[in-house]
Amino acid sequence: MKLTSKGRYAVMALVDLARFDNINPVSLRDISLRQGISLDYLEQIFSKLKKNEIVKSIRGTQGGYVLNKSPNEIKLTNIFHAVDEKVKTVQCKKESKKGCNGKATKCITHNLWDELEVHINTFFENKSLKDLLNNNKETRV
Repeated sequence: MKLTSKGRYAVMALVDLARFDNINPVSLRDISLRQGISLDYLEQIFSKLKKNEIVKSIRGTQGGYVLNKSPNEIKLTNIFHAVDEKVKTVQCKKESKKGCNGKATKCITHNLWDELEVHINTFFENKSLKDLLNNNKETRV
């Protein structure tokens, strides 16, 4: 299984945003500095998050981003979907009769990896930004 930096950084940035958006809108520059994520990369990620209505932008000198919903309503699955991240443990499509290795049948351990994928995705469906906020406390820099 591979989760790309896009998915990991989207979650990191949204946890950071959730920590501080009750004070003022949060600038991507601030998130970039605190989390060590490139500003250009954050702009790409937040464009997708905004399009999928996870965040909204506020214009002006005190502008930035705020969450569009409360942290407990935003599941990690929603974030991954918004940034086109798919959590898969097998390369083949579930509905395909062809196997991951290009052969006519699925490999001998296919069902194991398929079951793992279900567990992982269920885990992400049950985790919200609020869960991550409760696990990490930090003050504004």
